[in-house]
Amino acid sequence: MRFQRACGVLLHPTSLPGPYGIGGLGSEARRYLEWLAQAGVSWWQVLPLAPPGPGNSPYAATSSSAGSPLLLSLGELVADGLLGPEDLHQAPALPDTYVDFESVRSFKGAMLQRAWTRFRDGAVTSLIEELPAFRLAQSAWLSDYTLFAAIRRAHDDRPWWEWPLELALHDDAAVAAWRREHAEHVAFEEFCQLLFDRQWKQLRAYGASLGIRILGDLPIYVAEDSSDVWAHRDLFELDQSGRPTAIAGVPPDYFSEDGQLWGNPLYDWEANERSGYRWWIERMRRALDLMDAVRIDHFRGFAGYWAVPAGAKSAKVGAWLPGPGRALFDALGRELGELPLVAEDLGVITPDVEALRDELGLPGMAVLQFAFSPAPRSTFLPYSHRSDMVVYTGTHDNNTTLGWYLGDAFEGERDFFRRYAVTDAHEPHWDMVRLALGSVADLAVIPHQDVAGLGTDCRMNTPSEPDGNWRFRITDWMMSDWHALRLGELVELYGRRPTPAAEPEEAPIPQPV
Repeated sequence: MRFQRACGVLLHPTSLPGPYGIGGLGSEARRYLEWLAQAGVSWWQVLPLAPPGPGNSPYAATSSSAGSPLLLSLGELVADGLLGPEDLHQAPALPDTYVDFESVRSFKGAMLQRAWTRFRDGAVTSLIEELPAFRLAQSAWLSDYTLFAAIRRAHDDRPWWEWPLELALHDDAAVAAWRREHAEHVAFEEFCQLLFDRQWKQLRAYGASLGIRILGDLPIYVAEDSSDVWAHRDLFELDQSGRPTAIAGVPPDYFSEDGQLWGNPLYDWEANERSGYRWWIERMRRALDLMDAVRIDHFRGFAGYWAVPAGAKSAKVGAWLPGPGRALFDALGRELGELPLVAEDLGVITPDVEALRDELGLPGMAVLQFAFSPAPRSTFLPYSHRSDMVVYTGTHDNNTTLGWYLGDAFEGERDFFRRYAVTDAHEPHWDMVRLALGSVADLAVIPHQDVAGLGTDCRMNTPSEPDGNWRFRITDWMMSDWHALRLGELVELYGRRPTPAAEPEEAPIPQPV
């Protein structure tokens, strides 16, 4: 696919401001969409919207297709009649500069249980009427996930391999019996997914009315403790007990001299091929049901992936193995049509990865924070960019640009950056934003932290560090009219503001002869 020349901003919905400890999909998100439109931004990029697992990472979700109940707007539930205004008076004092996930889970969980009781008692009949169509449309994943989530909750959120053996191994009779005996618990999880689907699609429609589209994120791998692995063991490299025989990671790279040991189970690509890639087709169908375009995280794994033996202590111990290549994408295309995808082609990129990306006609990525090593010259420097790519100042895994300049960059990089950008770097984040927006790349995406000029303490994630990530939130001053005006001036200057469609010319009225 090709993007029209445009600007995007990267901010996960958990990072939005709001009164209940975490960003949500209600008024705070609509206000953010209005701010983006004010700045002339055409794309809002988000991280995976799925329910986060241990460590609160959206990349370690308990489902690749479900939505996170933590994002549900309580204000919208009041508007729907599922909660009363008095219910929200019980909200604890929660921080507004970071997400306290445990406190948010406790409070929102109690509010959702209260909303469920009112729904079950028939308080909102319109929602009940929406259920059959929702079940049918999401049948590929909904039943597995809601059962998984209910069993997991009943077992104190322990991973599935710590459940009773019959349930852990997805014994058909045991699973069916548990579903019958705990039908209300399963129905509650289904209710939460209906709410998420409803709120997200209403928000997406509002964004579309403002000219804002959504760029989502689809990780190549899924978490071991997920409904995907639990319900589809045959598609992964697992032993008889359901545990991985090999796990995902990457060899030593920019982020870690020991490489990164992700721990995700690896796919049995032969089994996936025999199934006609059905699970992948349904996963992508759901992603495109929620997003206008999707960034595929770790695209290089489809050409070749780093396999580490289970139990290894370091990602250095591994080997490159061939991925499914074009066969997977051909299967997706046959069923779903042209795929609006972005290939995250960072890391150890070999000619086969570039060839696959180019054969599929997918835009790749450039990250400017990686561009300024004086020698050898980086292909991420703006003069090397292509139009069919997406340029970032940094991603969710990078430091903020201010943090990079003041802390991560060595003096040779800082000097090269100042000379290249012709700046004294008193505002290095705006210098980097200008370089990104001025690139020939069709789409330039700026993390909100760089628009607001925030430092290292406001980065979203530090790879290889398990604690303290994913908690960042913006406050009102970080999305001021001034920020929108300054970003908007650069968007206009570099031709990235969307142009309204021309009004069709009226045909001349025939005149009598």
